[in-house]
Amino acid sequence: MKKGCLLLLFFFCSFFIHAQQLTGFTPDHQRKEYEMEERFLALPEGAVFREHLRELTREPHTAGSARSQEIVEYLAASMEKAGFTAEKFDYDIYLDQAPTDTRIELVTPVRLPLNNKEYVHAQDSFSSHPDLSMGWNAFSGSGDVTAEVVYVNYGRKEDFERLKAMGISPKGKIAIARYGGNFRGYKAKYAQAYGAVGLIIYSDPGDNGYAAGLTYPQGPFADESTIQRGSLLTLDYTGDPLTPFEPALPVEGSQPVKRLHPSEVDFHTIPVAPLPYGSAREILSRMQGAPVPERSWQGGLPFTYRVEGGKALQVRLAVQQDKQLTRCTNVVGTLSGTDYPDEWIILGCHHDAWSFGAQDPNSGTALLLSLAESLGQLAQEGYRPKRSIKIAHWDAEEYGILGSTEWVEQFADELSQKAVAYINLDAAVSGPHFGGAASPTLKQLIIDVTRKADYPADSSQTVYEQWKTQTKSQESPTLGNLGGGSDHVAFYTHIGIPSAGVGLHGASGIYHSAYDNFAWFEKFADPEFVYGPTLEKVVGLMTLRLANADLIPYDISRYATDLKEHVKQAEARIQQYDTTYSCQALMEALVQMDTLSRDFEKAYQRSLAAGNIKPGTARKINRALLELEKSFIDKEGMAFGSWYRSLYASPDPYSGYASWMLPGLLYEASLQSSDQLPKLEEKYLVAFRSLNHKIKTLTAMLQP
Repeated sequence: MKKGCLLLLFFFCSFFIHAQQLTGFTPDHQRKEYEMEERFLALPEGAVFREHLRELTREPHTAGSARSQEIVEYLAASMEKAGFTAEKFDYDIYLDQAPTDTRIELVTPVRLPLNNKEYVHAQDSFSSHPDLSMGWNAFSGSGDVTAEVVYVNYGRKEDFERLKAMGISPKGKIAIARYGGNFRGYKAKYAQAYGAVGLIIYSDPGDNGYAAGLTYPQGPFADESTIQRGSLLTLDYTGDPLTPFEPALPVEGSQPVKRLHPSEVDFHTIPVAPLPYGSAREILSRMQGAPVPERSWQGGLPFTYRVEGGKALQVRLAVQQDKQLTRCTNVVGTLSGTDYPDEWIILGCHHDAWSFGAQDPNSGTALLLSLAESLGQLAQEGYRPKRSIKIAHWDAEEYGILGSTEWVEQFADELSQKAVAYINLDAAVSGPHFGGAASPTLKQLIIDVTRKADYPADSSQTVYEQWKTQTKSQESPTLGNLGGGSDHVAFYTHIGIPSAGVGLHGASGIYHSAYDNFAWFEKFADPEFVYGPTLEKVVGLMTLRLANADLIPYDISRYATDLKEHVKQAEARIQQYDTTYSCQALMEALVQMDTLSRDFEKAYQRSLAAGNIKPGTARKINRALLELEKSFIDKEGMAFGSWYRSLYASPDPYSGYASWMLPGLLYEASLQSSDQLPKLEEKYLVAFRSLNHKIKTLTAMLQP
């Protein structure tokens, strides 16, 4: 190439870099960041991701098992080898143990034991592993009952209310519910509250089975023996049942821990167990009562579903499970920052699983190990991050988000001062479709980095372009809001750390079953092992930008944008029963927030473009940025559970999984009450005004 062409190429490249100002970076540091990112994008390899996943999923590894402790050692060794400093954090957590006995059988009109373990498939060597458990639900009550059955649809609050309106009572009967619609623990909670003596939860083929497509092992969906295991824990706090608000430190440790007596904890008392649809069919097909009240109650089995079984149909449900303190261990690796070591970017995924856990969770675990190697390689080459990066592997998430919660409770004060963001990678990889959810300040960052990461199926497309195609969006694709169900909960809803969860997902019907193994993953989730490295690039770019930016790249303007929608939705919910209610005062504060955010954005971009931000000033501004999300942390907590302290977001206390935005208002609306609205509105006004004041102060700090 001629010298003149090289100069022209250099000119255009330089123009492009300067024209596309990278959020949070001065021009000089932006060039360094682009250089680092280009090197990083060349590092992720499918073979590395594959090998970590294969090793992690060789055997079943529930929390507290011997294999789980072996994985802890593997994680620590892998992090150290990658160049991170690895620490182990032990907790003694009160866990349900695998059942010593679980039996579900028809007693009349025929005697028929029902299968509650997956079939052995010749195409899947993992399915015959001797350590695979029968289907079970952690935190079930123990008991042996024989009774009539009543079908309760998904076992939601509204389903039980519908039965009550029909004059049908579950009292003294065994309820049978299908998975879906809410967290399984709430099915047990409502069944017990309405007088059922036991609960069977089954996977319906209309929701997850042959109605969706080919079943395993021919396809990715649930076959007639696939069982969803899972915890039932539904307390009004998250974490170890015996140590709410406090870390469950080891019993023999130097720091004393006050533990509740198990009798003080509101555990479920009725026996609960899961079934596959092949076994549930034997019960449902023999029911003789009235047909279900509406089409939405009809499942996918080939007969009309009925609400009651009748006296002639008797079912036995026997469960014997014990609880005890169990040692659980988190592994946290740290790559210390050069400039701001006390500002932390935290990434995490749990490592415990109900069986092999190839998709859930260990696709995320393998990704984080691969990412640690890539970041460690960068550091060796001189590209060390300015802020510290922590990669965490949590224990006992499957039992109720326990390991991460204990760590957050242990280091709450330090995290509140130092944590910039938490990025969750639970079950991160299972197919080709990108998606995610985040707190407002991180949404634009996710969108930005997907524009740079190539999508593997077509190198001419970025992840962002493929994302737009799959969602058929003319504008930017939509990111969701964080609810419950994974390890972000304590960070986000308890202490107010901006959080996100992203993934590449596909069709799956093997959730929490014995078929969530390497054979299924290699055949149906990521056969070429390209999606793991692709997501690693997205997550790695997020991490590098958060770690290296001169000023933390939060999108402050997104607060007002999202909050306006949340306030409108809350107002509409309340006006369904209180037509005079208005959120005008809140909306006025948000109009001011919008104006202040725009002023901040101008000052923020102007200061960065000028490139004259002194290190001391940058530290002060970044410290102030870390305080923004704390505006929503209310020490009294929510009425449905004081552990949930964020006025902005919480898990839905009726379903467990869904996101509740402005949960104080939504809870009052769920009660169809106006009694607490004045107090709640004042709390929200204080939070909004606090955020406005902080934004205004930040703008002043950015003035030349």
